[in-house]
Amino acid sequence: MKLSVIIPCYNEVGTIDGIVEAVRNSPHQDIEIIAVDDGSTDGTRERLRELEGRRIDKVLLHQRNQGKGAALHTGFKHATGDVVVVQDADLEYDPQEYPILLDPIIQGRADVVYGSRFASGGAHRVLYFWHRVGNLFLTLLSNMATNLNLTDMETCYKAFRREVIQSIELKEKRFGFEPEVTAKLAKKGCRIYEVGISYYGRTYAEGKKINWKDGVAALKCIIKYNFLG
Repeated sequence: MKLSVIIPCYNEVGTIDGIVEAVRNSPHQDIEIIAVDDGSTDGTRERLRELEGRRIDKVLLHQRNQGKGAALHTGFKHATGDVVVVQDADLEYDPQEYPILLDPIIQGRADVVYGSRFASGGAHRVLYFWHRVGNLFLTLLSNMATNLNLTDMETCYKAFRREVIQSIELKEKRFGFEPEVTAKLAKKGCRIYEVGISYYGRTYAEGKKINWKDGVAALKCIIKYNFLG
């Protein structure tokens, strides 16, 4: 089973080599790495060009910053694997856990798998209380709207059968991707599974980008894609 790993990047020159190596060293060997640079200004795109054809299969460049969702849209369109996985470039999620994420799809039980940071006995860095509260609140509202019982709607780690994710018209260009894709997967009646994963979060000083404004935007997206669109 071929796996396409989509890595959206924005000013990640300090971690891009590390995450590419981590993906290449994952237990799953048949991997296509697609990196999408979303208008970086710190040398990330130059480093990606150096790695293309050697450690990265495809490098796609946005001329200006549009948001994580926009980078994922671009990556999904170019994926050729049987399964597509989202992999942030910040080393918060461990590619060694791909087998856990892929197993329900390999077994033929799932169309989509979410890797939950809150349903696992694995290692978790202890960080922001209010981030956890906000995540639980948004997940709860999303579940109420979709009638799913996810524990971590906002997780980065999502694995999709390629034909599923490529069949969905996605619009959100920033972090609204998470509630939008969840709503649209639920409306399609996709078989969604959830597995526990570990999580090695970053602080804002270390480069974390999501903030309370993205939480407000996610709330609007829950309403928009479940009830209005």
